[in-house]
Amino acid sequence: MKLSLALVMTFCAQTVWADILVPTRTIRPKEVISIEDLGYKNAEVAGALKDLNAIVGKEARIALYAGRPIHAGDIGPPAIIERNDLVSLTFHRGGLRISTEGRSLGRGAAGETVRVMNLSSRTTISGRITADGSVEVN
Repeated sequence: MKLSLALVMTFCAQTVWADILVPTRTIRPKEVISIEDLGYKNAEVAGALKDLNAIVGKEARIALYAGRPIHAGDIGPPAIIERNDLVSLTFHRGGLRISTEGRSLGRGAAGETVRVMNLSSRTTISGRITADGSVEVN
């Protein structure tokens, strides 16, 4: 009986173990992850992050437990606006620019959408957070 080379390779293939990054302590949600919080573990976990630069400086979205793998959905950019922060609201259209002050009704990072209450009109609107911490309304 003749077995094909591909079939033999499929049965003989072994799982490749690689170093993945894991927390060395429990990291609570909203904490920014530093290099001291991470260590390596020799394991193969689908979707686990292995690049130090992809994790350091990010914010934990959920609790990260010591020794458990970190996945891309578990972390994100750190929030620059917190709930109840006073923020600058700006509207741009053509040559028109309107600015006013608002109060954030949520928290978020640059590029995310957040709900904000316009303090002048008490109207709730949504806008995109910019890198400088203001909210751009369309």
